[in-house]
Amino acid sequence: MSYRSHADLGGRHGFGPVVPEAEGELFHAAWEARALALTLAVGATGAWTIDATRSARETLPDYADSSYYAIWVKGLEKLLLGHGLIANAELAEGHARGTPRPLPRQLRAADVAATLARGAPTLRPATTPPGFAAGDRVRTRSGEVPHHTRLPGYARGKLGRVEQVRGTHVYADSNAQGLGEQPQWLYTVVFTGSELWGEDAAEGLTVSVDAWEPYLEPVT
Repeated sequence: MSYRSHADLGGRHGFGPVVPEAEGELFHAAWEARALALTLAVGATGAWTIDATRSARETLPDYADSSYYAIWVKGLEKLLLGHGLIANAELAEGHARGTPRPLPRQLRAADVAATLARGAPTLRPATTPPGFAAGDRVRTRSGEVPHHTRLPGYARGKLGRVEQVRGTHVYADSNAQGLGEQPQWLYTVVFTGSELWGEDAAEGLTVSVDAWEPYLEPVT
């Protein structure tokens, strides 16, 4: 079965206008704050990676019909069940039935502020020279990708120009599949709107995409 990302909505029609929310409006209900806290707390244990979390969310069949934090909750449930950290009966009943499985780490309340401030940097030491330089013309890979990827569907098989070399970073595609970080060179690639969307694009529009080296091929 092909991998379908329900989150890859850029450039698609039929979703209506984007309606900005009020500045500083973080949550619409108390449970949304708890959803955020639970997701971050379990993620900090090291049971899975942030890329695995994104993959779990974007493959939810009811993604388009769910609110933002509902997607977070459903993604967390999917990961907990898939990793054997909870059972279906425990999820249905809302409480543990047995001894919990040990986890690599624990996020304690006293450590939350420092942990969030530290974040999760993805920059890694380079072991090879970059394959591209600023100014190089490149084409992104085309076709379906049978796994999690950060290359937007609307930017596949398109011509662009490298604007900046960003260093070597954790490769989201492999990290989401549990195949390790496999760091790759990351580039900011700029596309014209007309290259992405043809005559429907606004005049002068450009779009920047951060793309790992395996996404790109040289154009001479």
